[in-house]
Amino acid sequence: MNPATRAMEDVLVENQPADRRSKAPVFVLGCGRSGTKFLYHTLLSAGGFAVYHAESNAFNLLGLRFGNLARRGNRRQLLDAYFASKLFRRTQLKPEDIEERVLEDCHNAGDFLRIVMEAIARKQGVDRWAESTPVHMLYLPLIKKLIPEALVVHIIRDGRDVTASLHRIGWIRPMPWDRGRAYVVPAIFWRWIVSKGRRYGQGLGADYMEVHYEDLVQNPRETLARIGKFIEHDLDYDRIQQVALGSVHNPNSSFRGDGKETEASTIGRWKRMFTPAQVRDVESSIGNLLVDTGYRLETPPAELRSSPAVRFMNFLYPLYFDFKLWLKSDTPLARIASTGRMGIAESDAESEASAQ
Repeated sequence: MNPATRAMEDVLVENQPADRRSKAPVFVLGCGRSGTKFLYHTLLSAGGFAVYHAESNAFNLLGLRFGNLARRGNRRQLLDAYFASKLFRRTQLKPEDIEERVLEDCHNAGDFLRIVMEAIARKQGVDRWAESTPVHMLYLPLIKKLIPEALVVHIIRDGRDVTASLHRIGWIRPMPWDRGRAYVVPAIFWRWIVSKGRRYGQGLGADYMEVHYEDLVQNPRETLARIGKFIEHDLDYDRIQQVALGSVHNPNSSFRGDGKETEASTIGRWKRMFTPAQVRDVESSIGNLLVDTGYRLETPPAELRSSPAVRFMNFLYPLYFDFKLWLKSDTPLARIASTGRMGIAESDAESEASAQ
């Protein structure tokens, strides 16, 4: 980070009321495969946060799938589905811990998330919680509107490493005619979601910070000290290593089992995975954002030219991603969204839909 930017960040944080920041919920967000879970579990390992080993999916699924939560009937449907889900089982709560509050006081996804997480925190004897559903980055303005005190840590990882990971697991699928250039699509997705997150974050002032995954891995003490100051929480590195919850102990790597997995290899994998021509295509798609976020390009500037096909992909896919987001968030299709992320079997989901 630019020293002047870091100094301004410190001034803004110091001017915030300490009690507000020290108990405020923390959202760890970023593009998938950027280390969101690693940072989230790092916070949980530090102590003082409610321990919840799941993505809440409160804004991208629960707050959409069950309609306007200002209506009691919709809240009842949400609870019935939620109590049958893996998301609820992982809270280790009982239905009576949240049922009355949800039915009486919940009017939106933010209320629901707060009620659930505060109940977990009370049961565990702590007074703070954190959340880490990566795709919630796309709902950041809504999150901040419904939970105004929320602090947002945006973890950014080298887009080429994110591309390598997303391409390996096949989460971001290309159009049929782009299968020969499938590796470019996750790069465009990284650019799309990280750009949105940074743009939304600019409007949050002192309640938003960016952290590089590489800094967290290579300079953990210094990076944790900076995050700790931002969220007003003691992130003691030695304690974190001793407790080591979740992915702090067991890294969530898409490359596990390839016989080459080591901690050091989590940075720069793209150099081993992509050919120079593929690196050129990826960097021609996301090079500007890589540079803006502090990464150096491998391809010489004179060779950083994309083919017409890749240029068309750079134009088409952001529109496609925006369209899919609109369909899922702002149309009736949100009501038939898959409950797979809740851990509900498809047969149960079909029964629920037929009953509505």
